Amino acid sequence: MSGFHHLSVLPDEVIRFLDPMDGKTYLDGTLGGGGHSTLILEKAPGAFLVGIDRDPAALTAAGVRLAMYGDHVRLLHGDFAGVAKQLNGIGITALDGFILDLGVSSHQLDTRERGFSFQQDAPLDMRMDSSSGETAADFVNKLPEAELERIISEYGEERWARRIAAFIVKERTESPITTTFRLVDIIKGAVPKAKWDERIHPATRTFQALRIAVNTELESLEQGMRAALDLLKPGGRGVIISFHSLEDRIVKHIFKEYAEGCTCPRQLPICVCGNQPRVKILTNRPVSATEAETDENPRARSAKLRAVEKL
Repeated sequence: MSGFHHLSVLPDEVIRFLDPMDGKTYLDGTLGGGGHSTLILEKAPGAFLVGIDRDPAALTAAGVRLAMYGDHVRLLHGDFAGVAKQLNGIGITALDGFILDLGVSSHQLDTRERGFSFQQDAPLDMRMDSSSGETAADFVNKLPEAELERIISEYGEERWARRIAAFIVKERTESPITTTFRLVDIIKGAVPKAKWDERIHPATRTFQALRIAVNTELESLEQGMRAALDLLKPGGRGVIISFHSLEDRIVKHIFKEYAEGCTCPRQLPICVCGNQPRVKILTNRPVSATEAETDENPRARSAKLRAVEKL
């Protein structure tokens, strides 16, 4: 399982903002192959790190990579949304820092049978945890046309969502849609060729939308992010890397909410809500990858890092 390959984005920036120290407790809530976790423990080998991932393949690979740190590492299988319960189950009630890298790993994209990529023909799966839950094939074959349109429009920000949903429903009446290439062909037929964007494949946005929906990614992000922020100790830091506008919008909104104090209407003479700022935002603007990094790792081009410190 050492073949699990994924270049961790913004590695220097993650360590700079997280500032890991020996004797403290950190969470890697989207463990992947353990790249960011390795960086944390290289900087602070005396720290204790908990890694969570829903992909069993990622956990196995990270376990091998982090084995040298022994009892300083604990890996858990599950969705980050349930982080508070998972940490409480191993006796951890507070954190000194956490990192969330919301990108799909190179391994998941490049492993044909996982069905994440529109560039390889494979079963239409897209589950982060391939041991449970509905697949992308279940979604495209069972959901009502209106719901498919909503998912593709909302999660993929696809202007041709209505046509794509209609074409999917028409095609599935003839035979079930079970492979990535069959879905790609349907999307290509739905989007007028004259309107194809030269910069991205016509199936990009629909595949993104289905992946987000299958894995309830946005709901998991919001639930897990709030729980992790609540678990941070004073002075503890949270670092989140997002890869598309939907994720970044959630991260920005929740960070801003936690950083605000009084939310009373301006016309009130005194504060009655009692709200106090809970975090300090460390990144007024999201941090992006350098040109050197994007040359080495093109998938880092869309990465945006935001960070906060608990008050």
